Amino acid sequence: MTCYEELKARGLIAQVTNEEEISKMINEGKAVFYIGFDPTADSLHVGHFMALCLMKRLQMAGNRPIALIGGGTGMVGDPSGRTDMRSMMTVETIQHNCDCFKKQMERFIEFGEGKAMMLNNADWLMKLNYIEVLRDVGACFSVNNMLRAKCYEQRMEKGLSFLEFNYMIMQSYDFYYLFQHYGCNMQFGGDDQWSNMLGGTELIRRKLGKDAHAMTITLLLNSEGKKMGKTAKGAVWLDPNKTSPYEFYQYWRNVGDDDVLKCLRMLTFLPLEQIDEMDKWEGSQLNTAKEILAFELTKLVHGEEEAKKAQDAAKALFVGGGDMSNVPATKLTEENLTDGSIGILDLMVACKLAPSKKEARRLVEQGGVEVNGEKVPAATVSYTAADLAGDGLMGKKGKKGFHRVQM
Repeated sequence: MTCYEELKARGLIAQVTNEEEISKMINEGKAVFYIGFDPTADSLHVGHFMALCLMKRLQMAGNRPIALIGGGTGMVGDPSGRTDMRSMMTVETIQHNCDCFKKQMERFIEFGEGKAMMLNNADWLMKLNYIEVLRDVGACFSVNNMLRAKCYEQRMEKGLSFLEFNYMIMQSYDFYYLFQHYGCNMQFGGDDQWSNMLGGTELIRRKLGKDAHAMTITLLLNSEGKKMGKTAKGAVWLDPNKTSPYEFYQYWRNVGDDDVLKCLRMLTFLPLEQIDEMDKWEGSQLNTAKEILAFELTKLVHGEEEAKKAQDAAKALFVGGGDMSNVPATKLTEENLTDGSIGILDLMVACKLAPSKKEARRLVEQGGVEVNGEKVPAATVSYTAADLAGDGLMGKKGKKGFHRVQM
């Protein structure tokens, strides 16, 4: 099976502009391709997983990835899928987020001479002259076509700012610039980016002639991939300080029965033959498939040692016989106590069982919090230093959110 055929078999390709030429370039390792990442946070999340895994697969087949960080476009904000305008970020914040991204990407792709590149579109977008852009680039775009673009759909209902209206032109210019200066001949992106990507392909053809080779391709279910990055109360991050390896493991362990095989195909590097065999599994066997998925993805992001710890912690909590020392834990100090004790709300925030005291209170009042196997009766409950000594307390949020708290 060729590389391109495998991408299709794994459900990663939705639509392309020239499948015959694209598949040939990918299979021969001649694609220099880019995928964009907007630096809206200081960590990637699982919604980026599909793109990262795709970059890894293509690099393994001899193709060259460009991870394009949107330091310039991030100053504007992508309106795709938005009903409101994104908040503005400072240059310093954007640069910090870019630095964090590279560290996480290095687990997936190899950077270096002749290998993957990380570029920041601020390096060329911030230098552009407005009048030159209007004459050189703006003349290539039809406003009527732009207003029909999917990426502007939701924003048109509440009002699309002129600032955001320029996003398509900026993203299109990225491909044009990368094509000219880095030999980038292919771009990948989600289904919500299709109009922007076609704009880049068309700009190259308009400016450089019909014979210019610039290919466009989209990832299947990228909007669903973005949903993967969201839980009821926030994102599942690749940064272990934001989402622990255990929490990351549990996120994938708890995917729906209908999604587990799809995730195994799209996001893991297990052979397709092995995954196809799992198609026959049902009942309790699906739990085994989920454990395989959780382990493989935790290993990919956090390393095999952390994946084994997370797996062992899950067995200790839900099956028995595992190593309880691997259960997520937080050590408190005297500074966390007030008059020798700590309230349940402060305790939950300290060990990240809740993002805020308000949310912790809601969980307690709804009966969703236990300590040492007993439901916490009220938000006024507190615990002393003696309660936290030794093995400490085992907190539980919902059915599977375990965390040990000690002093």
